[in-house]
This record gives sequence, structure tokens and C-alpha cells, in this order.
Amino acid sequence: MTNRYAVILAAGQGTRMKSKLYKVLHPVCDKPMVQHVVDQVSMLSLQKLVIVVGHGADKVKSQIGEQCEYVLQEEQLGTAHAVMQASSNLSDKEGVTLVVCGDTPLITSKTMEALLLHHEETGAKATILTANASDPTGYGRVIRNKEGNVQKIVEHKDANEQERTINEINTGTYCFDNKLLFQALNNVSNDNVQGEYYLPDVIEILKKQDEIVSAFQTDSFEETLGVNDRFALSQAEQIMKHRINKQHMLNGVTIIDPGNTYISSDVIIQQDTTIYPGTVIKGNTTILSQCEIGPNTEIKNCSIGEKTVIRHSVAHDSSIGNDVTIGPFAHIRPASTISDEVKIGNFVEVKKSIFGKGSKASHLSYIGDAEVGSDVNLGCGSITVNYDGKNKYLTKIEDGAFIGCNSNLIAPVTIGKGAYVAAGSTVTNDVPGNSLSIARARQVNKEGYVDRLNKNTKD
Repeated sequence: MTNRYAVILAAGQGTRMKSKLYKVLHPVCDKPMVQHVVDQVSMLSLQKLVIVVGHGADKVKSQIGEQCEYVLQEEQLGTAHAVMQASSNLSDKEGVTLVVCGDTPLITSKTMEALLLHHEETGAKATILTANASDPTGYGRVIRNKEGNVQKIVEHKDANEQERTINEINTGTYCFDNKLLFQALNNVSNDNVQGEYYLPDVIEILKKQDEIVSAFQTDSFEETLGVNDRFALSQAEQIMKHRINKQHMLNGVTIIDPGNTYISSDVIIQQDTTIYPGTVIKGNTTILSQCEIGPNTEIKNCSIGEKTVIRHSVAHDSSIGNDVTIGPFAHIRPASTISDEVKIGNFVEVKKSIFGKGSKASHLSYIGDAEVGSDVNLGCGSITVNYDGKNKYLTKIEDGAFIGCNSNLIAPVTIGKGAYVAAGSTVTNDVPGNSLSIARARQVNKEGYVDRLNKNTKD
């Protein structure tokens, strides 16, 4: 099999984005554009992947990691100049090299694999990925010869009236015979208005050498969308959202309103789960079968078991079990573990805490830095007071304990197995198992007090 390599062009600053964020790091469905491209390219059988970085190089490397090789384009002098930076990594290799832009987040491995196969089957030395554009204005037109190979590429501004009627456009994705690519790059000139070195000039050089230049037309114009400004970014977002939601629905997930549901590309959802409108599911989230999520719910980096219901709530970086009910208006903060059959009710906030099986916090509570056992009942308004102004401390509530309404548990403190805490208590010491803790002042009634108060007021 022919050796395969890839070069991803990710050095442009992206001034039209009008942003401090490096262009290829702008997210599409919660993932940076360049990460989408890398993920798809990585599905191909490659011997080497090289990313050309420039502005924001360190941030790109931090995002992508060590799975690729990086080369730096210190000055942005055009696409041919960018590919030239990979010369020391690739120029002596035998095989075929795919060149793709880091701002084309919608391109798929399926399309790139088809491009590579077409290139190999036709015996071409260069193959251009093309698409049929309903409005090709502004795009370079691909002019084919009688054999169907590429005769030339004409930029829109240079095209004559007949050439402008052609709808087949150059998408900016190519594959080349690797050695011929780097030989031709040495002959690319910057004798143009911009003073830059353009990769399409390699096509002209190869044509003059009587080499075959082929073209492969993808069925999906959308895949070739390059993101250069915020409007194009919004278009990519909508297309990617539709693609992701459609795939989940085809896999057996019910999405009530796909246009108002936002799911990241790495999310896994099992069949017979229902997603209601206004829901955002992000990051590395896994949702098992027969769940109900939403409406108006945000979930990020969570694992969620079967038959769990989460309504009008937020859950981040946590593990949530089977048959759990959360919400409405609950907040599961990071590093929480919610076991099976737990109920987290309205206006309850849980942070860095463990809830054992069957425990309940049904209303208006804050549970932070706590270990809650099984079958614990936390009454309305219960709070674990975990912070003394300098340090956080742990509260332990053992199996079967009952915490009365409006109780404050001042950490560090342990409520023993089966213990009761009376409503309105402020508990500062450990409560033994099967004990009743009453930590509040004795009620005193002052009879006739209001009459005396009113009399004094009149005087």
C-alpha cells in the first residue's frame, strides 16, 4: 500500500474573525475547528501527520497534544510557503501527501479517503478536491480537459465570462505525489499582487511537466466550507449541529426539537433516551438508555446511568447513576457522585459530594464536600457548612440518617448511622448513631409582650 502523509495548514491569524482567539481554535459544537480536522484526518491510515502552526502555536499544540509533528511558519507568506515548512519532515519520503486546511471543520474522513483512493487509482501526481457550488462567486473554477482531468484552475477575478459559468470549484484540499510536491514548491514564485506563494501554483508547474492532475468532486459542498469570519463560523455550527443530532436520532435517540438542542461531537447517547428542547450536552458525556434530559438543561463531562431524569438543571464533571431524579433548577457541580435512585430536588446545589443509593435532598439545600450514605433524608434547607474562610472540611452523613429542615452541619462533623438531627439545629459536634441531636435554643414564649410593646410605642 502507498505510504500516506498529511499536512494540516493551521498558521493563519484569521484577522477577519476579529478575535483575540487564534482562528483555528474557535469552537464548532464545543470543539476547536482544528481538532475536528485532526480527528477526521487521524482516521486515515497515515505514516505521519504534520501541522503547520504560526500565531498561537503553543495553544494549538496544547489542544492537539503529541499525536502530531509541528512545524512553525513564522511569517505567513501563503499556502505554498506554509507547506514548505514541512520540507524537513516529508520531502525525502515516497508516497502521497494530503494537504488540508485547519479551518475546514466539516470535512470528513470518508471524503478524504475517497480523494486519496481516486488519486491512487488515476495515477495522478496531484488531485484536487472539488465541489459543485450553486453560487461559485469568489471561488477558483476547475477547468477540465476532454479526459476529465484538470486543465487549469482559474481564480474568479481572472475567469472569463464562459469560465464563470462553471460551478465546479477548488475547495483548497489536495493530495500530491510527495516528492514531486516538494520539488515543485521550490519553483513556486511570489510574483503576484500579495507577494505570497500559493499552493495552486504547484498544479500549474506539474501541468507544464506533463504530469496528470486529477479532480475528485465531493457530493457535499457543505463539507468544504472554510471558516474565515463569524458568519461562516455560525454556518459551520448549524451544519455540524444538524449532522450530530441526525446521527443520534438515527441511533434511536428522540430529540424533540433538533433545532433547539445542542450536542457536542464526542457525546454518547444510548437509544430510547429523550432530549427535550433547550438542552446543551457538552464534552465527554455519556448518557445511557431510557433517560429524560431537559428541557433547558446543561450537561458537561458527565456519565449518566439508565432511566435517569434531569429537568431544568445543570450538571458538570460528575457521575450520575441509574433511576436518579434531578431538578427542576438543581446544580450538580464538579466532582460529585450521585448513586442510583437518588433524588436531588428543586434549588438544590451539590458540590464535590457523594450521595449513596436512595438518598434524597428534595428542596433548597447546599451539600458541599460531603459523604452522604444510603437512604439519607436531607430536609428542606439543610446545609453542609464546609468553609471557614480559609479551608474546606468534610461532612459525613452515614446510612439512614435523617436531617431535619433548616439544619446547619458545621464541618468537620459526622452524623452517625440512623441518627436524627432536629429541624433548625446547628450541629458542631459528631452525632452518634441512632441518636437525636437537638442543637437550638429552647423556645421561650413571652405572654403579653405585644401589648406592652404597643403601649410603650404610643407613649
